[in-house]
Amino acid sequence: MDNVGGPLLKVIVVEDDIPIKTLICKVLEYNFEVTAFDNGMDALSFLQKGDLPDIIISDLNTPELNGYDLLVQLKTSNFFNAIPVIILSGEEGSETRIKCLEAGADDYILKPFNPRELEVRINVILKRYGKALITKRF
Repeated sequence: MDNVGGPLLKVIVVEDDIPIKTLICKVLEYNFEVTAFDNGMDALSFLQKGDLPDIIISDLNTPELNGYDLLVQLKTSNFFNAIPVIILSGEEGSETRIKCLEAGADDYILKPFNPRELEVRINVILKRYGKALITKRF
């Protein structure tokens, strides 16, 4: 499903840990148009302006509006509910993972994570949603 030359798919990253946010953005900027926020409230405000992404990657524990509450708001909205969401977290308990998946998360990735695995999981989800990945890598 790779395409070369068209517009890049859009990703929103919600992460308050600067090194992790920087890593995610650097890894994804080769193949995606990346917009990053420190908290869920800023991301939700951005979404409400109408610039919708193809996928959202959100840390579970962000200030102001955490990843779980952002997920619930997105998945209960008729306007945002079709946007796939990946939750990132250092919380290893299966209860938290189950709670997020039941709320509509498309995936739940434990920190620390392999950046290549994140890319692969994003691509699998995008294929499931019928979106072609535009690649710049050679």
